[in-house]
Amino acid sequence: MVSDYDEISPLYHQKKLNLVVADYRGYGVSSGIPTLTDLAQDAHTIFKKVREELSIKNLRKDLWVMGRSLGSISALELASHYQREMKGLIIESGFPSVVRIMTHLGVPDHGMDLQKIDQECLERIQKILLPTLIIHGEQDWLVPLENAKDIYQHLGTKEKDLLIIPSATHNDIMLVGFKEYFDSLQQFIEKTK
Repeated sequence: MVSDYDEISPLYHQKKLNLVVADYRGYGVSSGIPTLTDLAQDAHTIFKKVREELSIKNLRKDLWVMGRSLGSISALELASHYQREMKGLIIESGFPSVVRIMTHLGVPDHGMDLQKIDQECLERIQKILLPTLIIHGEQDWLVPLENAKDIYQHLGTKEKDLLIIPSATHNDIMLVGFKEYFDSLQQFIEKTK
């Protein structure tokens, strides 16, 4: 939720990194009902609005898109459509397709062709040529580390880094690996400016 970043955003600012955070429909104080389709479509609307605001306020238009956990779906969606408008992609505790999480958590597939959906997601990732930083907790039980490795392996770019935070789980990655986390973010941004 956006409110989770109220206390975290100053940490980004100390590293001279600006941050725009958005809630999914139905999360935090946003209205609506969350769906995977809306998650992807809303990402486009938010991305375009952020670019518009940067232009209106005459600010630098350099953008790196970051997706954390479920937000990796949105980030990968944007990276596959706006590679020319982005400087880089950052995935934290993410996964290449929702199929991986459904399977991991034992969610019924209700007759969906999960293998086809997963393959389509991997093919989309192969077309992403943006510099990419992937950060994942070694002990993440919710989104197992194999997901980060799959994203890394399937990315089309040669400019990619995978940072595994030892002993970190899904929700303590920043706390457990504070120095490595922010150092890698700052280095990645500097390298891709």
